[in-house]
Amino acid sequence: MEKRAENIAKIAYDALDEKLGQDIEILKIDEISVVADYLVIASGNNQNQINAMTDLVEEKLAEAGVSSKRIEGNKNSTWVLMDYGDVIIHIFSSEDRLFYDLERIWRDGKNISREELG
Repeated sequence: MEKRAENIAKIAYDALDEKLGQDIEILKIDEISVVADYLVIASGNNQNQINAMTDLVEEKLAEAGVSSKRIEGNKNSTWVLMDYGDVIIHIFSSEDRLFYDLERIWRDGKNISREELG
């Protein structure tokens, strides 16, 4: 299951990066959470970019045969949560990201690089 989660996180990271997502972070939380193994967090500059990032993540993961358990947020949201089971993807406006500060909440998780996913 670990390799599957790593692959989902990698695909999500690459899709966010392709749409020029800012400050993309991967937090490995499997040792401190039963919710998921990884959080992928990114910021978008505006509503259109957030929508484009969300759409591409969904598209790329669907192409890999992975479907979401649920997606919270809509085309007008400044925070989108994409639940893929072992991987949860958060796409924020810069302001909401600072406000919710998930990196602080999950600070006991391990911040890993894209390369560490293999």
